Amino acid sequence: MTLPGLPTAVPEALTRPATVDPGPLLTPQPLDPAPAGPGSPADVPAATAPGTVSGLLPDWSAGEWLGYGAIALVAVALTAIALSTLWWMLHAWRDHAALTATRFSGVARPAAHRFTLLVPARHEEEVLGQTLDRLAQQTHPDLEIIAIVGHDDPGTELVAREAAARHPDLIRVVVDDSVPKNKPKALNLALTVATGDVVGVFDAEDEVHPRLLELVDTRFEETGADVVQGGVQLMNFQSSWWSLRNVLEYYFWFRSRLHFHARSRFIPLGGNTVFVRREWLDWSQGWDAGCLAEDCELGVRLSSAGARVVVAYSPDVVTREETPGTFVSLFKQRTRWNQGFLQVLGKGEWRNLPTRRQRGYARYLLSMPFLQAATGLLVPVSIALVLLVKVPTPLALLTFLPLVPTVVTVAVEVAGLAEFGRLYGRRPRVRDYVRLVLGTFPFQVFLAAAAVRAVLRQLKGDSSWEKTEHTGAHRDADVAPTRGERTLVAARPYPHPTSPTHPEAAR
Repeated sequence: MTLPGLPTAVPEALTRPATVDPGPLLTPQPLDPAPAGPGSPADVPAATAPGTVSGLLPDWSAGEWLGYGAIALVAVALTAIALSTLWWMLHAWRDHAALTATRFSGVARPAAHRFTLLVPARHEEEVLGQTLDRLAQQTHPDLEIIAIVGHDDPGTELVAREAAARHPDLIRVVVDDSVPKNKPKALNLALTVATGDVVGVFDAEDEVHPRLLELVDTRFEETGADVVQGGVQLMNFQSSWWSLRNVLEYYFWFRSRLHFHARSRFIPLGGNTVFVRREWLDWSQGWDAGCLAEDCELGVRLSSAGARVVVAYSPDVVTREETPGTFVSLFKQRTRWNQGFLQVLGKGEWRNLPTRRQRGYARYLLSMPFLQAATGLLVPVSIALVLLVKVPTPLALLTFLPLVPTVVTVAVEVAGLAEFGRLYGRRPRVRDYVRLVLGTFPFQVFLAAAAVRAVLRQLKGDSSWEKTEHTGAHRDADVAPTRGERTLVAARPYPHPTSPTHPEAAR
């Protein structure tokens, strides 16, 4: 059937097969890229993590790297210092045997040594007379006391000579005419006239237990020691907020940390209640007259030379002292100690300590002023950055890291204050605990500032001796020696450590 309007046959041209050969295949040529215009894909960088370079490092400016690095450094340094301090504070409680091993024997042996006690004093009219009288009450049968006073200090010389008149068989007065004056020069002068085979050093305001020398003599015999470091305790913890912290520093140092150093055989000697065999002082040619921490320097030299240094500590036999009377005086005292440590570090004698462990402890202890100074300078920078700049979250969290050991340390200090009160018959008040907690950060800032000042003085070459004033506040505090005993008044001797009422005798 044919539809209307359509042809009935297909044209021949459409039905005839093609006979023409196809042309050759053509290979496509690449096209030249078109120039990239604004907003084209060529302007889009490769995908990276936000705020990073190549997905690995933060995309910070040089200033941000510097600031954030300071924050991280401060956080790590504060954490390390806090952890090490906490570890040493708790040593005696972790290793009770170390504390027991350093305790004085209850029964003294017969006297085996002659003691010379050196008492350097400068502008100490208020406290020196009573100190010399108390030293003259020692029960040891063979001793001499040498008070060293300056030629330009007639008031102190008068007090010393009056005490010598009261105890003519025990006390001598030596006048130091050196200029400028300092403690090691005074000690070296007195050493030239000392006759004892053991030389002890005391400060002008010290309250000394009447049996201390016979107990120290026994310690020398029991241990074969060349040096005996006794305990010292500041007493007037209620005088000010900083005196409270200063008292606890001494408490934890002599109650715990010193025993750690005794175990490690590196003991930075204290400035008083330290006793050295005369032959070792002759070997060392006395004390370093140019060092602001002559006690620590002597300890490093003696330890490096192989001297046997032991600790002798019982809470009831500690030598009692006072904290500096003013904040400025404490600041100068701490500056002097820090600068002295820097001098000992720079002198390098600690490198002769026999073991790597001893050298490590010495390096850390003597470097502490540097660490505190650097941290003190970086702390305000870090605080400003945290407050004014948007700090990355991980870094912000890192800044809280030192808080953990710090909180634990404060808790230990609170417990230490309570224990101190029980041992010495002084019950802390609620406000004492409040001052202790609130004073934590200000005292750390104070320590850092003193360290910074020590570094600056050392860089300037200023090694002048800044004296600490004493007023006898520890005597005015009317502190009892131990729990359960009568109150100590100014001229009353210490209790006998083996008396029936003494807590150690009851054990």
